[in-house]
Amino acid sequence: MKKIFHLSTCDTCQRILKELDPSKDFKLQDIKTEAITLDQLESMAKLSGSYESLFSKRARLYKERNLKEQKLSEADYKALILEHYTFLKRPVIVMDNDIFVGNSKAVVAAAKAKINS
Repeated sequence: MKKIFHLSTCDTCQRILKELDPSKDFKLQDIKTEAITLDQLESMAKLSGSYESLFSKRARLYKERNLKEQKLSEADYKALILEHYTFLKRPVIVMDNDIFVGNSKAVVAAAKAKINS
């Protein structure tokens, strides 16, 4: 499976998609208009190693709900990501058994190298 979970209204996601220039065999899923399913999230967590690694601590709701002050479990991270799309660290690029999460330069470079290999 080759899939990119992104947010179409996010300038950073759009810039990364343009930079990666994924081939036509990639399916793009805008997480705002097409919610992440439980199965999708579970398979992402299996590849990444945890729900926390998929969780965005930069989300506005994270600050508004004062979640930083709470001790969140893996189950909490999972529930929050399923509850609201902004809790997913973006973009998430899945290529068969590889996953690239977030927008750091290193992650984007690794994803780009894998796509072009």
